[in-house]
Amino acid sequence: MTAHESAMSGIICSACGRQEDADQLLTTCPSCGKVLLVQYDLERAARTLRREVLAERPWNLWRYAEIMPVRDPNHRLTLGEGGTPLLPAPRLGASIGLANLLVKDEGRNPTGSFKARGLGAAVSRARELGVQTIALPSAGNAAGAASAYAARGGLGAVVFMPEDAPPVFKAECRALGARVYLVRGLINDAGKIVRENAAERGWFDVSTLKEPYRAEGKKTMGIELVEQLGWRVPDAIIYPTGGGTGIVGMWKAFDELEQLGLIGPERPKMVVVQSTGCAPIVRAFERGERHAPLWEGAETIAPGMRVPVAIGDYLILDAVRASGGTAIAVPDAELLAATQRTSELEGLHVSPEVGGAVRAAELLRASGWLQATDTVVVFATGSGLLHTELVADGYPTLDPNDPQVGSIIDAAYPA
Repeated sequence: MTAHESAMSGIICSACGRQEDADQLLTTCPSCGKVLLVQYDLERAARTLRREVLAERPWNLWRYAEIMPVRDPNHRLTLGEGGTPLLPAPRLGASIGLANLLVKDEGRNPTGSFKARGLGAAVSRARELGVQTIALPSAGNAAGAASAYAARGGLGAVVFMPEDAPPVFKAECRALGARVYLVRGLINDAGKIVRENAAERGWFDVSTLKEPYRAEGKKTMGIELVEQLGWRVPDAIIYPTGGGTGIVGMWKAFDELEQLGLIGPERPKMVVVQSTGCAPIVRAFERGERHAPLWEGAETIAPGMRVPVAIGDYLILDAVRASGGTAIAVPDAELLAATQRTSELEGLHVSPEVGGAVRAAELLRASGWLQATDTVVVFATGSGLLHTELVADGYPTLDPNDPQVGSIIDAAYPA
């Protein structure tokens, strides 16, 4: 096989184990309705997916082509996603007592968030399988990424988002040529519309974990991370969680990397972070449950966390428990303050979901769950440039001819 040939071998249901042919268009399991996962011939992939070979490849999704779900290179869409920096955060770490705090800055991806990875893979595979139009519900980031990759690949995109989604996401999708519909409700309400209309209208539903390929794009976060760490895993990964595809994908990646001989059996502790206003996974974790019932009245300023129910709940919870990890909910006021502190201390203008992860790290260090010398990676899943409405306004305006300018400056921003 060539260095860039996919070793995809099949599709398996994560719940009932049903096997499916990889080269057909699939959503969820035909038998039980649960999440489908892509399988690979890892012995075959290992022949070419080696450390020394990777050094010569570009940093995008298709760097890891052998364990990605697109066979024809002509269908591997890219906008330069991936290869995001893993940045030391010494000042932020010192403020919360972590000497080895790192931030994986996913806001550098196209459209400003980690969603570029999942939708890049999903749209590429859908295009390879003949799809003409994709559809999905989204709180914002996924809609923007889906619209961008659909435009890149010449597909139509139909997106449904809560009517109170940040304006930038609505504008982004329209600018990229998508059909945009606003929904009176939350992302699960938007998902209901997609689910009930997709088959009749010829849309391929690329909702979170409602098809097998988004998780494959998201798993590249985990592969990149260990490669950037010199083929070792950190002690803990702290991850802002809505639908949880990133945790599912990264956990899958670590298993595949071990089978490929690229890492050993060690695993990072996986930490789910949600807002106290919408914390179905945290609640299920605390109750010892494997499924997370619908969270009623979901409300948070972090749109990526406002996901009241997740189809992959059992996969998220399995990964957290198997890793010795935990799940923690953070109030909006605290995550917003941590977002601001991250920006000011490290020059990283991040989304509010990231502030939740930073505050979670602080709380876990204070409780002793995290040790001072642990290598801890916070996933900065999105850019703060998409959430400028959350930054305080009320800027002082100056008249350069006013003799009181100095006094105004002193009053507005006292030393």
